[in-house]
Formats: sequence, structure tokens, C-alpha cells
Amino acid sequence: MSELLDLIRRHTVYDLAQPYFVGMPHFPTHPPFLFGLTRKHGDMLLEGNVSSSADAIALGGHVGTHIDALCHFSCDGKLHGGIQAAAVQSDYGGISELSIDTVAPILRRGVLLDIAAEMKPETNSDTLPADFAITPDHLERALKTAKTAIEPGDVVLLRTGWARFFPDASRYVTGSRGGHAVTGPGPELDAARWLSERGVFAAGSDTIAFEKVPTARMPVHVHLLVESGIYIIEALNLEDLSRNRIFEFVFVAAPLKIRGGTGSPIRPIALA
Repeated sequence: MSELLDLIRRHTVYDLAQPYFVGMPHFPTHPPFLFGLTRKHGDMLLEGNVSSSADAIALGGHVGTHIDALCHFSCDGKLHGGIQAAAVQSDYGGISELSIDTVAPILRRGVLLDIAAEMKPETNSDTLPADFAITPDHLERALKTAKTAIEPGDVVLLRTGWARFFPDASRYVTGSRGGHAVTGPGPELDAARWLSERGVFAAGSDTIAFEKVPTARMPVHVHLLVESGIYIIEALNLEDLSRNRIFEFVFVAAPLKIRGGTGSPIRPIALA
């Protein structure tokens, strides 16, 4: 135990989560984040003039930095492994198979593929354009820069640079102030297959939808979640890792044990 603690103390902890606040970005099909201070200091005084405050929150399971359960998507009525979705779902029980409460705490090797930094000489920007499609070639180039390899069971994170837009909800969701359609860079199907061929445990990014949007069929989500059993993590903050050129790290995160849930907020960290 002491050796493990000493090893942890010699490394840096990077917070990969975005903050929660009223008005924060959220995918339009999911509920927003709601917050209220339900008990203010002074509302009720205890003996000795002591008081406490408390709050209430409400949010969707796919709001903010979060992980998708495998039951989040289906195709032709089937979840991953051929499970019939209609047979395992209910309004109040959620989905009884492949739900987020079945995901154990994650402690795995993480790899950052910094696509935005790789493409900066060509885009002349610290962020990828809204219509940028990440291809296998981009992934290979970023992996070469990282001077590492992807191993089965890894968590692979793709940086587009869009984390810096997070305080501006409209720009983060649509790519422009006042926009309406969800728009953003990300991998298309061939890049998703590149990831699944390497047997990754999860793939994540700093965008709201992981894959390039808009797209009518969400093929990347279908391929990773339904066909491949690979988790998706969205709305990460990868700026500090990029700034310090940290490409390999220990990835730690734990979803809430929401019985029947299709996703969960997480507070991921990288230890490097």
C-alpha cells in the first residue's frame, strides 16, 4: 500500500471534467441541468446560532461530462449482443440489461490522440472546424506523434479543442452563436472501426456528441455501443493534457450506480 501511495504522490492528477452550471451546454434531446439552493443560511437556526445550506439538482444522464451505457443505443430493435430492447425496458425501471449500474469503476491505461494539435499547421487554429471529419489517417498521425501504441482495453480520448467553447453553450453545441442544429467535429464510421479493431474499452472526446454531427443515423454510436460493446465518453476537458503533452496516463472514472440508467455523469481524472 505504501508503495502505491508513494507512486501516486510522484505523479500529477489532471481533472478531465467540465463544470456543471445553470445554462451549461446540453444536447437538445436531453434535459438541461437544473440547480436551486433549497435551504439558505439563516432559514433555520440551530442552537448556538448555527445554520446549514442545501441544494437540489436535476439533470439528464447524458448531460455534462458523462459516459454512455451500452444500452444507450439500439439498432433494428436490438442492443449489444442481440438483446431485444423492447423486452428489457420500462418507463420506471429503465433498461434492465447493459445499464450504467453494471459498469464497474474504470481504472485503465489512457491514451490521448490530440487531433487538434496535429492539424494546427493545416487549420491554423487550436480547434478543429465544425465540419471536420476525423479519419483513420488523422488517428494514425496523432498516435505517431504520441510515440505510443493502443493496446486492447485502453481508454482512447480524442481532442478537438472544443472544450474551450464549453462556457458558451450555443457555440459548444452548434459551432456558432445563435446556431440551432447540433454541429461539431468528430470521427466518422471508418475512424470508429479503427478504434474497435484495436479493442479499446472506451472512446471519448471533448465534444457533445463524440462523432461528427449532424448525422441522421449516428453510425459511430451504433458501431461502438451496439456492434462493438465499446463505451463512449463525451464532454471531456482535455486541454491540460494537451498543453503538457501528456499522451499516456492512468484513466480513472466511476459512473453513478443508476439502476436501469442509459448513462451517467462522471468525474474522470488522468494520473500522469
